[in-house]
Amino acid sequence: MSLPSRRPARPVFARDRAPVPLASASVLLAPILLAGCGGEAPAAAAPGMSGTTHAELVEFWRSWRDFERPDFTDGVPDYTAAAMAAQADVLQEWMSRLAAFDTTGWPVSQQIDWHLVRAEMNGLDFDHEVRRPWARDPAFYVMMYPAESDVPAHEGPVIHGWIDTWTYDYPLSAADAAELAGRFGAIPAVLDQARSNLADADARDLWEAGIRSFRRQTADLRRYAADISGTSSELDQALAAAADASDDFAAWVEAELPGKSGTSGVGADEYTWYMHNVHLSPYSWAEQLLLMRRELARSHSSLRLEENRNRDLPYLERLATPEEYDRRLNESVDRYMAFLENEEVETVEEWMDAALRAVNGSFSPAAPGQIRNFFSEVIYRDPDAFRPHMHHWIELARMREDPHPSPIRATPSLYNIFDHRSEGLATGVEEMFMHLGLLDENSPRARELVWIMLAQRAARATSGLMLHGNEFTMEEAVDFAGRWTPRGWLPDGALVRGEQHLYLRQPGYGTSYVAGKIQIEELLAEYALSLGDDFTVRRFFDDYYAAGIIPTVLARWEMTGERHPILDGPLGYDPDR
Repeated sequence: MSLPSRRPARPVFARDRAPVPLASASVLLAPILLAGCGGEAPAAAAPGMSGTTHAELVEFWRSWRDFERPDFTDGVPDYTAAAMAAQADVLQEWMSRLAAFDTTGWPVSQQIDWHLVRAEMNGLDFDHEVRRPWARDPAFYVMMYPAESDVPAHEGPVIHGWIDTWTYDYPLSAADAAELAGRFGAIPAVLDQARSNLADADARDLWEAGIRSFRRQTADLRRYAADISGTSSELDQALAAAADASDDFAAWVEAELPGKSGTSGVGADEYTWYMHNVHLSPYSWAEQLLLMRRELARSHSSLRLEENRNRDLPYLERLATPEEYDRRLNESVDRYMAFLENEEVETVEEWMDAALRAVNGSFSPAAPGQIRNFFSEVIYRDPDAFRPHMHHWIELARMREDPHPSPIRATPSLYNIFDHRSEGLATGVEEMFMHLGLLDENSPRARELVWIMLAQRAARATSGLMLHGNEFTMEEAVDFAGRWTPRGWLPDGALVRGEQHLYLRQPGYGTSYVAGKIQIEELLAEYALSLGDDFTVRRFFDDYYAAGIIPTVLARWEMTGERHPILDGPLGYDPDR
């Protein structure tokens, strides 16, 4: 199998070139540590900086991003207990410096950047105090990612030194092959360190799911090795050693599993703190559970009413041939772009069409009655229903073609802080654009598919919340999500376990699709009231996109002038709050 050339390059942050040694924390933070000595309050900025300008905040943020990365030795990131304890100690100085910034008189757009940095620092502090992925989560040590995510960065926590093979051009150049040989060559040592770092882990669901993650990485490594075999002997050897090490690590995790009995969720109270102070979502764990249950009931009841309305219409048949698939998917892009333009939904740019068409995919055969991946069951019946969700790829193209002028917003936030904004938009526009008429002319019965997708997301989100509240086991979460997905389209327990694993690893991700959608709906309502007769749908979406892929409470502040109370939250996690 030949590997395709990569997509148009994302900004430079897409690759984490781990083998390049970073400046040590002691050198990078010398001004901070000196400022904090002797019990004195740390300075707001390094010497020569007043700590009062947005430009200084940007430079501070760039240094913060360097600090957030651990030190590397021979391409191996240091996540040992001693290194993480040292990072946690110095993090307090970083938070003191950020708190000392004087943002008086800054425009709202610049204050928003300060809050994004605060959210990131809270994310790292929460990781040290609660989540501790390097010490609890075997999947944290997965390093290879063969496919591009449809959100600005990887879904879930990732180890620094990750390898995005999709960012390289193929066939590989000699320089890229040498670089990859070094990067893959570090995997055995990374996994040796991981065994020590995870020695006291007791999160059973995370541990068990980690076995599957490493079995998958082993398969990915061997498949990739076969695809590029012969490019260089050093790369061939590095991939073989990495695959063997990954397989051995999976076996070690599996052998240790019987001794693991602890819970994996962060707990309802900690989940709420994380939502308010890291992802800047206004909803608590309990409020999100209520919202998910409401949306689950609304989607099921709406589906039944829609089915009754459509009872005399023929059922949607699945696409049956590669030719039909290609034709229908391309026609779907044509209709979607015309819809955005003709219905004045948003400003249409030339690059949007290509961004959508590039991810149409290809036909995958299935036996009669066989259930494909859940979303394939939707796409193969009517690609128009899922087309709005592919707005993800327009968003990613916008980051390349028209990045936000602030580097802090143009770069994906750490800790998946973007999830409620990114997944919430992609999910929200499915229903919003349905109401705007996207599905009326070509296939009214496709409206049923929109309700089915919402039900599936609300069901799996409820499961994820119950896992984090430590009220469901993994198998109870899998059963609930499958049972509440209409038409039996989620029978694949492995798929559901994979989704719930992500949601356990990344608090908030499971609910982001629906809770994020609801936040956007609330903002649309507020924005319309604030503009009165000047409101248009296109103005709303254009202004929302212009704010960048940031939490909706921050976009709301910029668009309406209303500052949400959660922005008054703390800088730093307090376990004794």
